[in-house]
Amino acid sequence: MISDLPSLRLQPGRDKRVALGHPWAFSNELAIDASAKALPPGSLVRLLRTDGKVFGTAMFNMNSLIAARLLCRDERPIDETFFETRLRAALSLREKLFPTPHYRLVHAEADGLPGLVIDRYGDVLVVQVNTAGMERLQPLWLAALDEVLAPRTVILRNDSSIRTLEGLPLEVTIAKGTAADTVTLQENGTTFVAEPLGGQKTGFFFDLGPARHFMALLARGGTMLDMYCHTGAFGVQAAVAGATHVTAIDRSDSAITLARASAEANGVTGRMTFASDDAFTRLEALAAENARFDVVVVDPPSFVKRAKELASGIKGYRKLARLAAPLVSRGGFLFIASCSHHVPVEGFADEVRRGLQAAGREGRIIATGGAGPDHPTHPWLPESAYLKWQVIALN
Repeated sequence: MISDLPSLRLQPGRDKRVALGHPWAFSNELAIDASAKALPPGSLVRLLRTDGKVFGTAMFNMNSLIAARLLCRDERPIDETFFETRLRAALSLREKLFPTPHYRLVHAEADGLPGLVIDRYGDVLVVQVNTAGMERLQPLWLAALDEVLAPRTVILRNDSSIRTLEGLPLEVTIAKGTAADTVTLQENGTTFVAEPLGGQKTGFFFDLGPARHFMALLARGGTMLDMYCHTGAFGVQAAVAGATHVTAIDRSDSAITLARASAEANGVTGRMTFASDDAFTRLEALAAENARFDVVVVDPPSFVKRAKELASGIKGYRKLARLAAPLVSRGGFLFIASCSHHVPVEGFADEVRRGLQAAGREGRIIATGGAGPDHPTHPWLPESAYLKWQVIALN
């Protein structure tokens, strides 16, 4: 019962944000006494207002700046039934949105499960556990996953550096079943091959699914340059949709191997060219060759991984736009994205327009967006809406 849990109180004058609906309490907002300091990282606590009334149940880690993360705002027990309820709600939403079982099933706070990310590849689940609390509660949510989905395989991709902020080790383990080197998935009617054990993140980036469908439509009957192609998600979909030719570039040889496999799975290998190269180097080389494409996609990894890198890292998007824009045929389209939550939307937009100006290109923005609906955002955590992108029609 919640009444049996240790209590943790917010300091006077520092409980308004949590009272309004924010799911976090920071360490400098809490009255942390000797008994709180003795709690193991990730312990469940009753989070109290300054007047002693209960906010709800939270996971507490005094070693983290985000010291308390609310799981619920009532007095229900945090047990297997709690996780089943949250997982069924997350599943219900995705089943309304996606025709096949390939999507992000759980997106942390927005799905009421702070620090837990689950990507679904049919009967294979790839999980990222990013908080000490979810690590301690692992037996409960694993049992709930069995009850709700009965997956064949559950892979724990606990190798994200964000775990170090919670004092957690970096590791990749298999919690259930056995894992093959690759899995297949469907997105927008296209088949892809992903590598859940050794690929980036969980093996595939589901967040740009809607954007890839949009760009595939724009590429019909034309050519595309898919830069930072990873598993070929933009380029293969474009080829399937009717692009006459796609050039796919990534510096990772293993990513290129997966992209080739995805092209083969869809019968479009003959209309695709693959190469392993540094993006900036290849963009400059293509400009020197006066190469032109009807659609250019640049979807880079994060240029700003820490807040202190913002001033210098954000300029990478200006350079990327400057180098990519000249490769777009007149009347063609440029897609450019940022996946860093440290980069504000307006700051990203400003760097892109400055890059276009430096390239001597003009155009109009025809679409902007973020992550797909399987990556929802908690209303009080707008900063967690990390992804932003633009599609620009160039004159």
